[in-house]
Amino acid sequence: MITVTDLSLRFSDKKLFEDVNAKFTPGNCYGIIGANGAGKTTFVRILSGDLEPTSGTVTITSGERLATLKQDHFEFDEFSVMETVFMGFPRLHEIMRAKDELYAKPDFSEEDGLKAADLEHEFAELNGWEAETDAEKLLMGLGIDRPLHTRLMSELTGGDKVKVLLAQALFGSPHILVLDEPTNHLDFNAIRWLEEFLIEYPNTVIVVSHDRHFLNKVCTHMMDIDFGKANLVVGNYDFWYESSQLMLRLTSDRNKKKEDRIRELQAFIARFGSNASKARQATSRKKMLEKIVLDDILPSSRRYPYIGFTPEREIGKDVLFVDGLSKTINGEKVLSDVTFAMNREDKIVFLSRSELARTTLFEILMGEIEPDAGSFRWGTTTSQAYLPKDVNSFFDGVELNLIDWIRQYSPDDHEGFCRGFLGKMLFSGDEALKQANVLSGGEKMRCMFSKLMLSSANILILDEPTNHLDLESITAVNNGLIAFKGALLFASHDYEFIQTIANRVIELTPNGIVDSLLPLDEYLVDENVQQKLRTLYGE
Repeated sequence: MITVTDLSLRFSDKKLFEDVNAKFTPGNCYGIIGANGAGKTTFVRILSGDLEPTSGTVTITSGERLATLKQDHFEFDEFSVMETVFMGFPRLHEIMRAKDELYAKPDFSEEDGLKAADLEHEFAELNGWEAETDAEKLLMGLGIDRPLHTRLMSELTGGDKVKVLLAQALFGSPHILVLDEPTNHLDFNAIRWLEEFLIEYPNTVIVVSHDRHFLNKVCTHMMDIDFGKANLVVGNYDFWYESSQLMLRLTSDRNKKKEDRIRELQAFIARFGSNASKARQATSRKKMLEKIVLDDILPSSRRYPYIGFTPEREIGKDVLFVDGLSKTINGEKVLSDVTFAMNREDKIVFLSRSELARTTLFEILMGEIEPDAGSFRWGTTTSQAYLPKDVNSFFDGVELNLIDWIRQYSPDDHEGFCRGFLGKMLFSGDEALKQANVLSGGEKMRCMFSKLMLSSANILILDEPTNHLDLESITAVNNGLIAFKGALLFASHDYEFIQTIANRVIELTPNGIVDSLLPLDEYLVDENVQQKLRTLYGE
């Protein structure tokens, strides 16, 4: 169990949170949510001991082990995949290395034998004989196949590194598991495996995530950090959201009734206050009026940007024709015989075990790279706007404030128009004068969505559009794309985002594609689809 008592944190004169009290108990999964900048990651860093609070304490039950998901993807590059997982249980890993060093000694002494016996005893108590099997199960469950287990971390792709680091955090069944954005860069099979793992996990789990579906599946409690306070409620994300909206409505209704009563009393006092026969009643009404106190309604510090895409023209009959696209990069076959025709109502999500495959297809369709074979053709009535996965090139080294940055892409270069547009994306007042090259990841994405909206394109190509966004911005983008009257090609790891937007799924494999009109939830479990995928992936 982990207990938080009177926890406060201030940076300079800014209060991040204050007087937080909570207990995180075994068998429960706690989702940490809050507005962008509310301090979610900071809070879990305090829990894991990486950051000291201004005041208050964090107490972990004696003898319990806390594990975290490492965020530095290069920290373990010199180690093998299997050893990296073992390092998630420091004491067990220390014993493993000590044993190996002792047994490797050419002059193994009686004293060394005694040390080895003590190590073997502790090794067995920590379930060390099952360590390799347990690590393999975690890696295989997350999609890291056996041939990769002996490879160096430096040889893995970014997505596979994340899976190994997640296996590292899970290894050895820590008493307290702290996961900051664990679904980032995971494919759907890995996310589903992780969901089931955490649902059955008997110990304490604390998770920060922007994946609404994931929070709904695994969380038993939600902690909402807002206005410097942390409120803990029982239930998953949807329950928290609905209950918070209900409480806001109830408080507003109570205040309306109180305001009506106040007006009645004020009217009576004004009418009869100087009337001798009514003086006693008027005095009584004044006392009643003084006792009426309106409930405080704190508008949430959460802010929702406006996301709305308005195509300049309708799409004609011909949209996009793709015929036999293939591409090999650095000896790896990324795309193979990709063939499909797009309809004007299509909102297609592209899935793949390889993030590179999806990005490569989008770059080919945007004319940024050439395929090795095959061709594609856009309809003459189409106009395309593209959101790449990495948007840094639009900002790095750009010495412009946001007004001048957005002016580059705006049909109206007047400052008032640019400011108005930036305001919709939560850059108001002096924030519109921020330099483009100092923006956070989330701020850059909001700027890129401004650019997309200004394009008035009737076809959008979006590569991981929810990256770096908070839950409020994800909701805004989600709703904007549901309402979009054009066609859409996109890639995402956000289950709910896909489920509510896509009407078609295309999965890219090294040996062809699967093209389906099933919704995502059915696609992931349909046996015919899964059999085709096993064949194409050579399983």
